[in-house]
Amino acid sequence: MQMQTTQHLSPDIGSSHRSIGAILAFDFGKKRIGIAVGDLEVGLAHPLATVSDENTVRRFDSIANLIAEWQPVLLVVGLPAYADGTEHELSRLSRRFARRLEGRFGIKTVLVDERYTSVSASVILREADVKKKKRKPVLDQVAAQLILQSYFDGQDAAT
Repeated sequence: MQMQTTQHLSPDIGSSHRSIGAILAFDFGKKRIGIAVGDLEVGLAHPLATVSDENTVRRFDSIANLIAEWQPVLLVVGLPAYADGTEHELSRLSRRFARRLEGRFGIKTVLVDERYTSVSASVILREADVKKKKRKPVLDQVAAQLILQSYFDGQDAAT
């Protein structure tokens, strides 16, 4: 799985963010947003929730509740692209979503290459013997978990 590209929305994020605290990661989609959580100190990501509402106001209300609960120090948004790295419509929408998160909640937000995460998440759930009917509600959460774990692994490689 190739997912090491990290883009910072704010130019000053670099290594200036705290090394402890929660991070929320998002696998953005038009119909669903998968969310994962992890801790900077431990560096492990876990599936958290799926926001299935297509209404933007209700989506951000659900996210606001999770942010209030977890108090993240950083947000990570998966940036989809074609296999060759070329961006497409969902790439643009994911960038917009990331900017909106940062603007609305005032929390640093980074973009992480998410190529193949949904495919990998599906394989993980199938190998874990999760029945097809039960896979769909958690697929996006597991994809967000992979996005966040990729971020953590990239940070480990940088240190």
